[in-house]
Amino acid sequence: MRLGLAYNQKPDADESARGELSRLDNPDDRFAEWDDASTIDAVARALTAFGPVVRLPADRAFPQHLATAQVDLVFNMAEGLNGPSREAHVPAICEFLEVPYTGSDPLSLTLALHKARSKEVFLAHSVPTAPFRVVERPEDIARVDLDFPVFVKPIHEGSSKGIGVANFCPGRAALVERTTELLDRYGQPVLVEEFLPGDEFTVAILGTGDAARCLPIVGLQFDALPAGAVPVYGYEAKWVWDVPERPLDIFTCPAKLEPAELTRVEETALSAYRSLGCRDWGRVDLRCDAAGVPNVVEVNPLPGILPDPSANSCFPKAARAEGMEYDTLIQTAVRLAWRRITGEELPGARVEAA
Repeated sequence: MRLGLAYNQKPDADESARGELSRLDNPDDRFAEWDDASTIDAVARALTAFGPVVRLPADRAFPQHLATAQVDLVFNMAEGLNGPSREAHVPAICEFLEVPYTGSDPLSLTLALHKARSKEVFLAHSVPTAPFRVVERPEDIARVDLDFPVFVKPIHEGSSKGIGVANFCPGRAALVERTTELLDRYGQPVLVEEFLPGDEFTVAILGTGDAARCLPIVGLQFDALPAGAVPVYGYEAKWVWDVPERPLDIFTCPAKLEPAELTRVEETALSAYRSLGCRDWGRVDLRCDAAGVPNVVEVNPLPGILPDPSANSCFPKAARAEGMEYDTLIQTAVRLAWRRITGEELPGARVEAA
């Protein structure tokens, strides 16, 4: 079996990617979703269990490289270059060239990245999610009729891009100031949603449709944040406060939940995952309201998969709590995709999510 590996590498290690984006006027966190060389190398090593691996950077030359690569399957971890459908670019090109790939399809990826569209789907499927409004222009802010406090975020970003402590808005003055900043900085609409004061969880999921199942739930402990910090796991917590010399001990896995609470979180996560048509693997972030009801914050069909345990990457963390090594996690995603596509098992395969 010959596999392709589609990825975007952070430009400090990939000068070609830097050149690709050098003309774009983007904020400093513009590469937050892309992967370090260490993660790409770790995934490539895991994939060699199936045969040769062809690296396919998801840049402007990707279609030509894929057309000539002669791979049997593409392992997709590419976040894309730009635009509200960027996470769908690689799978859409794969479909055009009739090359099978792992993970969710272009529609699911686009819906999941657009936070308002995904919340509309959740509501249509009776999946709890916080009340929200969309601000497209500064003049729309006056029409926001939600209860304060609220939380604001760019409508189609990931990896906590544009999401920091300043996004917590206790009143209208803060809402006007921060929403205006986000509109100007990111050049896209802003999602405004009522702030949920309860516990937060992230749920790693393996499988597709009725066969999808949850790995051990990761709980967030906000008392580990600096004193006085807003209880959110945003850009500062991910990329500023959590450093090797001072690791942020914010996660508990498995989360400490009573059986009924565990069931409710898992069922809500699976309902959200299935409502968007996610496949093979993904991660669902949830937060409880004042009554303790888990609400879906967002779904991540391209979950972060940093191999270093100290990096606090939640999907590998949940897999380790299940007793699944990193290589096995990556290989399981491949095996699930192959089974979904062909109806057959890979030779010698043992699918952990079966």
